[in-house]
Amino acid sequence: MSVVANRRSVMSCFSSPIDPECHRARIVLAEKDITVEIHDVDTNNLPEDLLDLNPYATVPTMVDRDLVLYNARVLIEYLDERFPHPPLMPVDPVSRAKSRLALFRIESDWFSLLPDIERGTEKRKAQAKKALTESLINSADVFGAMPYFLSTEFSLLDCSIAPILWRLPHYGIELPPTVKPITAYMKRVFSRPSFQASLSEQERDMVA
Repeated sequence: MSVVANRRSVMSCFSSPIDPECHRARIVLAEKDITVEIHDVDTNNLPEDLLDLNPYATVPTMVDRDLVLYNARVLIEYLDERFPHPPLMPVDPVSRAKSRLALFRIESDWFSLLPDIERGTEKRKAQAKKALTESLINSADVFGAMPYFLSTEFSLLDCSIAPILWRLPHYGIELPPTVKPITAYMKRVFSRPSFQASLSEQERDMVA
């Protein structure tokens, strides 16, 4: 593994152009304007390099000199600490803990539904879509409380939520007109240059 990693002088990231977990990482990379080689991979036919680097054979997988990282949250938190400007997490320990708890809830409540929405049986897909829709609607007030999710500043929470919201048309989910705070939030986040730069061609086509 170290031989493969040491061959890389520039930070590189193995990423699926359609995977929301990979999209989280690409938004952070774009937000911080990090020089990185993005290697688009087909998750059904992973390259040998990736299999050598990551025992779980998952994406995103990132190589930074002799460091190999996998798991999207580990990766994005590392990027925020390695490249501190602009900061995407609060500075004080209490606020950081609250942000990490919010990230955990986003993953547990929303990201956990995506496999069934994307690849589940029709019954499981319908149940997951219903659960995600209802959970988002119930969170409308939270989206409207501040310019960004639980914050006045763009953060790792927004980097994690945005890929899900961007994919709603692709998932066949239409939010009701009553959730204007979420619609306004989506417009605000999707218009950021970093978000636009993070999109793959396939992701752009999801809302075409």
